[in-house]
Amino acid sequence: MRIAVVGATGMVGEVVLQVLAERNFPVTELIPVASERSVGKQIEYKGQKYTVVGLQTAVDMKADIAVFSAGGETSLEWAPKFAAAGTTVIDNSSAWRMDPTKKLIVPEINANELTKEDKIIANPNCSTIQMVLALAPLHKKYNIKRVVVSTYQSITGTGVKAVRQLENEYAGVDGELAYKYQIHRNAIPQCDSFEENGYTKEEMKLVNETKKILSDNTIAVTATAVRVPIVGGHSEAINVEFSTAFEVDEVRTILENTEGIVVQDNLKEFEYPMPLYAHGKNDVFVGRIRRDESQPNTLNMWVVADNLRKGAATNTIQIAEYLVANALV
Repeated sequence: MRIAVVGATGMVGEVVLQVLAERNFPVTELIPVASERSVGKQIEYKGQKYTVVGLQTAVDMKADIAVFSAGGETSLEWAPKFAAAGTTVIDNSSAWRMDPTKKLIVPEINANELTKEDKIIANPNCSTIQMVLALAPLHKKYNIKRVVVSTYQSITGTGVKAVRQLENEYAGVDGELAYKYQIHRNAIPQCDSFEENGYTKEEMKLVNETKKILSDNTIAVTATAVRVPIVGGHSEAINVEFSTAFEVDEVRTILENTEGIVVQDNLKEFEYPMPLYAHGKNDVFVGRIRRDESQPNTLNMWVVADNLRKGAATNTIQIAEYLVANALV
């Protein structure tokens, strides 16, 4: 199994390599790929050194799977070239997510949609992945009418430039800014750029991707996405209205029995999900599960995950594992 990692020197690419190693993915040849300025550099994988190659070289090497974590423009230009060479692309950018000809996959929910003909597969947005993993089993049972979500998103979702900004601000050092404002001791109610409707791209990803992954355009979704000075992961306060009645204990049991979810909801012991503990883990953590007492058939819950893990790298590798296990590559 020849694996190309496009964007291998970036923040997500580095985690992709970690997850490949941790999960013992059957890599027979690793092809680290990056932009021209990184070609010739070396990266380490399982104790061995590998030399970074350029995109065209990687296309010519005809990997079985290429994991893309290099931004939307790169994906739009190069994913079709890899696919034309017979490589199956799993793309972490937003480039292909809403393309009606491409599958948007969270393996625990809809991997069974994949076929050998799917040569470009989209990985959902990080904040969407953790939310839909918690919503999917509840939608099957109670039928979701409406979701209101507020996110508290890690600076790692912006990239290494944002991490440096926060580190500089902690240290009182002037440096390059990833955000218009300081992030230290602050919360910025803007993730990504604004669209004409007043929502950010991040907020609209939560709206549109949720409907596509759950295959239900009737679900109403509204979102507010906030950047907070956190490194460990994204947190979400989710309010979900169902068509039918539910019992909180049953909801908790359903979530406890859902693959990829860990319920942390013991109020007597002050046990609930936090990015501090989600950092470096592959699961989605759910807690503060409680009835919304302001209207019928409505639930509140708090959902946390490491955005570089399940929100990006881990979900991508799980897609690759499904392709291999089902002989789709």
